[in-house]
Amino acid sequence: MQALPETRAQSFEEIYGPPENFLEIEVKDPQTHGLTPSSRYTTYLITLSTNIPSFKLRSSAVRRRYSDFEYFRDILERESARVTIPPLPGKVYFNKFDDAVIEERRKGLERFLRIVVGHPLLQTGSRVLGSFVQDPNWDRNAW
Repeated sequence: MQALPETRAQSFEEIYGPPENFLEIEVKDPQTHGLTPSSRYTTYLITLSTNIPSFKLRSSAVRRRYSDFEYFRDILERESARVTIPPLPGKVYFNKFDDAVIEERRKGLERFLRIVVGHPLLQTGSRVLGSFVQDPNWDRNAW
């Protein structure tokens, strides 16, 4: 007969403290910039909170535009042959500054980032991932 392992009650810190590994990412607060129709674009705020060691900062907030996400996705595909990178929400050609269109794009960008940032191989193997979601001075031309 095998002895049962000794059990003990968990402390409040263990029950209610932060999980061993946590990662929260949101895409929010879309802002449209530019005065003329040809110079208008929308940026999105990416907020990240984590205790995963592969990220340099525990919390961060950066702004990115859709074209930055496109460059980021292309870079990820080139550097991560073993990982299938999910698609971005599609390009919008009409009414792209309509609130409902911007909100749908925001949701799609958040879904994309949650998949990518949560992938363990990308967390440890990507050179661009941490920089894209945490560096306010991220330059797509540097990659």
